[in-house]
Amino acid sequence: MGKKKTSVSSKIVRIGVVDTMFARFNMGAAALGELAECPGYGETFTTIARTVPGFKDLAVAAKNLIEKEQCSIVVALGMPGSAAIDKQCAHEAALGIMLAQVLTGIPILEVFVHEDEAEDPIVLASVFENRSRSHARNAYWMLFDPEELSQRAGMGIRQGFADAGPLKI
Repeated sequence: MGKKKTSVSSKIVRIGVVDTMFARFNMGAAALGELAECPGYGETFTTIARTVPGFKDLAVAAKNLIEKEQCSIVVALGMPGSAAIDKQCAHEAALGIMLAQVLTGIPILEVFVHEDEAEDPIVLASVFENRSRSHARNAYWMLFDPEELSQRAGMGIRQGFADAGPLKI
């Protein structure tokens, strides 16, 4: 009798999602909802979610999801406020997320929605929803179907607002 071969691809991949309490929208729930709709959810991949107080805490939480929970990619979601200091802190938080990517060699998709991107709360909520879901789908494509991203290269695709479209020459 022959031995049954086990495939490396039979390992369930983990996608990490880390969000914040400070955001005025449940970005993590939107991202997790999108991932649950992707092919292979529960069979090929699963999700691990964490919540931190604010966006400055995202980098360490994402790094921990990679190093301690063996996540293959992480979606880091947060909302900077509208004050000048919030924008500065968002920049610093983004640098921390970039550093965590470099240190781990694993992609961490930074998904920030700035509180002042829209004055109308309904529009702002739609930006939160769309950007959170779109980046969750991007994370899925990065792992399982990178050609989906390649097909969109140079198309002016946006997450949150309407697509800008490609330049017309």
